[in-house]
Amino acid sequence: MIRYIFVGMFVCLAGYFAYFVSFGSEEVIKNPLNNRINNMANIVVRGEIRDRNGETIAHTQTEEDGTETRVYNYGGVFAHPVGYMSRGLTGIESLANLDLLSSHVSFFERLVNEVMERKNVGDNVYTTMDVGLQQFCYQAMGGRKGAIVVSNPKTGEILAMVSTPGYDPNTLDADWAALTSEENQDANLLNRATQGQYPPGSTFKILTALEYMRENPDTYQDFTYECDGSMEYGDLVLACHEGHAHGTVDFKGALAQSCNGAFATMGLSLDKEKWADMCEEFGFNQELPIDLLYSKSSFVVDSESTDWDIMQSAIGQGKTMESPIHNLMITSAVANGGTMMAPYIIDHTENADGEVISKASPVQYRTVMTQEEANVLKEDMISVVAEGSGYQAACQYVQVAGKTGSAQYNSTGGMHAWFTGFAPAEDPEIALTVIIEGGGSGGEVAAPVAGSIFNYYFGGQ
Repeated sequence: MIRYIFVGMFVCLAGYFAYFVSFGSEEVIKNPLNNRINNMANIVVRGEIRDRNGETIAHTQTEEDGTETRVYNYGGVFAHPVGYMSRGLTGIESLANLDLLSSHVSFFERLVNEVMERKNVGDNVYTTMDVGLQQFCYQAMGGRKGAIVVSNPKTGEILAMVSTPGYDPNTLDADWAALTSEENQDANLLNRATQGQYPPGSTFKILTALEYMRENPDTYQDFTYECDGSMEYGDLVLACHEGHAHGTVDFKGALAQSCNGAFATMGLSLDKEKWADMCEEFGFNQELPIDLLYSKSSFVVDSESTDWDIMQSAIGQGKTMESPIHNLMITSAVANGGTMMAPYIIDHTENADGEVISKASPVQYRTVMTQEEANVLKEDMISVVAEGSGYQAACQYVQVAGKTGSAQYNSTGGMHAWFTGFAPAEDPEIALTVIIEGGGSGGEVAAPVAGSIFNYYFGGQ
């Protein structure tokens, strides 16, 4: 008996060792608390962080006396995705810590540096981001609170990620007390793009529409609703945005005009369990394949949900909460024919001589809809911009597909302004999500920001 116990313990130990070597060792090695990595800074000058085109975003400046200072070339423009290293490690500074403190210079150069008592040059990390696009998005926020995320929907590459208000990583130590004081209610250190939690408002109607399609595959195109500005359901009353009366809308028109009454009607007809299952398939209430710190999105519809809960959930209100990057993942899945890609922000690592040391590859997270379903949603989202609430997101160079959202977040009627979409609609190159906190109408506030980004990107920059 004792023999079997020891054999079992040995098997478990061997199994754990195999798991650790295959999956767990990298996590331990890259942990910022690992002293082995911290000690590498004694022999390696931390490498540079660059954009996709080789522009330097962060580098280490060494004075004659050997003092090293981490310099962020664009100040607060890249603050949240790149992060900082003076008060712990965040962002790419944390994700790529081991790479930045590794040096793959030649053996001869290492030998010379050792003799001369000089540090080796660390490897350089190339991100998927673009300096020009990042700067444009940062300026497009106009000092307002919120976030913008831009990606390639076919690969998951993050092309730009802006969160405002932010901070200047070059003066972080001096500003730390003010940034973390109880009087500061701006949450400057929070990456709103990944950690922000907001009611998605009408951008969520994309998923309500999809579930309605699935439950009514032969008749969804026959859907009609007569909108007089508000929906009455027993004692419940649900108004459309600013009481707009949309008249008679069909399935496509309901999304184009963002009619709350139409989608509440759809929602009340849905199977609660199937609806909840579909939302979880899209990543709600689930861990997401995001390397940066993020907040999980939530969708709560079950057997206990009331009619009012259902009506609110159908239009992206109630208990539904979502991060901008998750909203973008869903939008990108539509753009990518139903395949949701895992977002990534580090493209590759090079040594000081330009030799590629490691390279990231696109990863398919999961298939969340069929190509046919994606095509229907894409056509409906084209209508949103071509003739509906998102007309200010239109681009003079290419056709845009998208969805607006005006998400109420308090009892006094305050609204966050959303827009999410992609272009060119027929063969998408970029997808983006914009949220302006307290901005009001998505169509009037977030859509123009999105339109300016599309025009910048496709207009030759």
